[in-house]
Amino acid sequence: MKLAIFDLDNTLLAGDSDYLWGEFLVEQGLVNGEAYRRENDRFYEEYKAGTLDIYEFLAFSLKPLSEHDINYLRRLHRQFMDEKIKPIMLPAAFALIQKHKDADTTPIIITATNRFVTEPIASAFGVDTIIATEPEFLNNRYTGKVAGTPCFRQGKVERLNQWLQQAGLNLKESWFYSDSHNDIPLLSLVSHPVAVDPDQSLKQHAQQHGWEIISLRS
Repeated sequence: MKLAIFDLDNTLLAGDSDYLWGEFLVEQGLVNGEAYRRENDRFYEEYKAGTLDIYEFLAFSLKPLSEHDINYLRRLHRQFMDEKIKPIMLPAAFALIQKHKDADTTPIIITATNRFVTEPIASAFGVDTIIATEPEFLNNRYTGKVAGTPCFRQGKVERLNQWLQQAGLNLKESWFYSDSHNDIPLLSLVSHPVAVDPDQSLKQHAQQHGWEIISLRS
């Protein structure tokens, strides 16, 4: 089976869903306004710089999920989709996913952002399989903790390999599309690595290694 693997934030989306969820929580008055925004900004800058402590960030970002029941969170997410996500879903991203489907290539989204935030976004893109950071969910509530390995940097490789093993698949004919230097470990494993509107570090790496560079925003 051929696989087309997509990063989500700043690849299929013209923005970062994790960061925008934090902004949305501030706007809804569900977190401590300016203090939360400051930390959200700090973590996002550390992510872009390649210095993010993923466990520190997850302790921060998953805590609000533990403070509300799941039905309220789902209603909140529908509003988040309408206000923050649908406006940044790139038409060219839909077209690229469909192009792979038409070529009998199975699309998969793999993302460091947690499953609560991203699973409905993947569904809106028409992608059935998503590998994401898993927030722990016990007794019908989020605990604020992470379950298993965060799907970030080398963790993306680990999580994808687990999925491939379970599905009985491999990366012999595979594409991976990403914007971020944080995804170089996984880009290096697929047969067709593609840098999408890449950050400067990934752009340089892609040029040095002869990887394809495309834009979904132009």
